[in-house]
Amino acid sequence: MGGAVLSFSAMAIGVREMLRHMAPFEVLFVRSAVMLLIVLALLPRAGLAPLRTRHFGLHVWRNLFHFGGQWSWIFAIGALPLATVFAIEFTMPVWTALLAYFFLKEKLNGPRLVMLACGIGGVLIILRPGAGTLEPAAFIMLAGAFGYAAQMIYTKRLAATDAPLAVLFWMPALQAPLALAAALPHWVAPRLADAPWMLLLGVGSYTAHYCMMRAMKIADATVVVPVDFARLPLIAVVGALFYGEPFDAAVLVGAAVIFAGTYYSLSREKR
Repeated sequence: MGGAVLSFSAMAIGVREMLRHMAPFEVLFVRSAVMLLIVLALLPRAGLAPLRTRHFGLHVWRNLFHFGGQWSWIFAIGALPLATVFAIEFTMPVWTALLAYFFLKEKLNGPRLVMLACGIGGVLIILRPGAGTLEPAAFIMLAGAFGYAAQMIYTKRLAATDAPLAVLFWMPALQAPLALAAALPHWVAPRLADAPWMLLLGVGSYTAHYCMMRAMKIADATVVVPVDFARLPLIAVVGALFYGEPFDAAVLVGAAVIFAGTYYSLSREKR
């Protein structure tokens, strides 16, 4: 999870730097293309067997939602402070619980209702409606968190039948053509100075997903989620040091409320 935290933070920095002259769809294409090259480099050792799937349709739907979530995340990084983007992203478990209730018939029990209430409360603290500071990009990121939650529902269903490498392969394989088609009308030729940021984004995308899947496999969610929350103070420091973004106490408090509800729900369900 430490590797995932560093990877997600590195991805955010890479995106912010590339957005200086690239559009979000082109950044999304670069991410998918580099990640696809990494997965293809692993195939000679792993073979083609792990890529086989009997549920290609689920991969398509998963990646459509993930594509929307990724675009929203990249757009928000260019429009909002980094800490705000990460704080809103932490609402994903709330939306996942709601979608699991409606589509997977999972129970919406007491702890999950507490998580839902804390999630809504935390978002209200972060967005501060009525204070005159509402940013449209914040609602785009909120929609992105919902997209991430929707793809998690499909990931949960695919995990029962498909190998992790299949998920890692079909993600860039399906998203790269979509991103390229959307990016071509506003394509900007990458510069040599972009190479480190492109590599950071693509490699970080692969290592983030790999580390998180490994962490979920070897440890309980009650161990994994608190470490993931370390992304927020880390990215807040990065934003302050490198981009001059002021610390926003409301963002930190709102994110802490969201995290408290999520952790309470996880710990009660484990018990």
